[in-house]
Amino acid sequence: MTDETVDQAAEEIPLLTQPADGVPPVIVDEPGLQAAIASLIGGAGPVAVDAERAHGFRYSPRAYLLQLRRQGSGTHLIDPVAFARGSQPADLSALSDAIADAEWIIHAATQDLPCLAEVQLVPRQLFDTELAGRLLGYPRVALGTLIEELFGVRLLKEHSAADWSTRPLPPNWLTYAALDVELLIELRNKLAAQLASAGKADWAAQEFAALTAGATTPVPLRIDPWRRTSGIHQLHNPAQLAVVRELWQARDDIARQLDKAPGRVLADAAIVELAAAPAPDQAALRQIPAFGRRVAKRYQVNWLQALDRARQLPRSSWPPLRLPFDGPPPPRTWPSRAPEAFARLGRIRGATSATAEKLSLPVENLLTPSVLRELAWAPPDPLTEETVDAFLAELGARRWQRELLVADLTGLLPDPAADAD
Repeated sequence: MTDETVDQAAEEIPLLTQPADGVPPVIVDEPGLQAAIASLIGGAGPVAVDAERAHGFRYSPRAYLLQLRRQGSGTHLIDPVAFARGSQPADLSALSDAIADAEWIIHAATQDLPCLAEVQLVPRQLFDTELAGRLLGYPRVALGTLIEELFGVRLLKEHSAADWSTRPLPPNWLTYAALDVELLIELRNKLAAQLASAGKADWAAQEFAALTAGATTPVPLRIDPWRRTSGIHQLHNPAQLAVVRELWQARDDIARQLDKAPGRVLADAAIVELAAAPAPDQAALRQIPAFGRRVAKRYQVNWLQALDRARQLPRSSWPPLRLPFDGPPPPRTWPSRAPEAFARLGRIRGATSATAEKLSLPVENLLTPSVLRELAWAPPDPLTEETVDAFLAELGARRWQRELLVADLTGLLPDPAADAD
């Protein structure tokens, strides 16, 4: 099928352009919030919940619009920024309490739970439609794709990457936002029925319970987050990395102060290009166009101060080319460094992939690659099904995953050659 044929087929699928009940006004004051709470309490069944952020535009990952929908209550659009307390996020715990006994339906919950928790919206039970789609083996699990697959209609998606911190929000953006929860309850019901039919309902329940339990757990801070600067792999000495680190930190401070995405202050490519210069100084900086753009140019003093700090660092304070491993090293080093562990990894990875394929599951939803690596690198001693089960449980594997895998993995961990001897 050609791309043109695919486009034609898509055009033949009806486009859902308006919510059935119209687009409600955005709630920005306490009376409006109390009315929404009363309406949601009067509704029945689960509550569809969604949040719109400004990823790529703002430094903060906060929610800039909340969408909630419940049978008998309709859709509610809430501006959490309007309820912020100075520099503190909004406290919407009254709204959370009002729907606490209901199941919350969220698509891709891991993305939305942190910004929901920031405004005190914390589910006690939830249903993740994206994760349900994964467990059912759908090859594509975006909300629009699942809606199209199961309901034969297309959703508006052109505003998914919009700057939701914009005020006022354009009417067509609000239409898009309302449509994101328009069919979420119906989608949940169809997926729940399919999970039950496939014998996977208990698997999903365990996954959803784990998401709920971790809903308020802060996202762990990365060690040396500056090492994720795009293009840093081009640099090969610690002095260059010191320049990246200082420029990255200066940019991060500015981005936080301005509440702008760091890439909108200064591109990663500019940081790496300056760090790679034979003499990373003011002259080199002026040769890089990105430093002359409006926002970056305003903070030229900050960049020069960062370069001075990097220059004045003693060698002992230069960052190492690589961080010491916290856990197993990258598997690419195993063949020479730990051939027995590499052989174990191949055996258990193959068995896990085969089981996942048989169950129509993405292998990473059966057991994450990091857990497989941990098990292959340092299996428990003594090696029994009980110790392997405890090992996997400690690393976060769910009961359903362990029940499917422990017996096979335990049998594959010993070295076959040693057993033969």
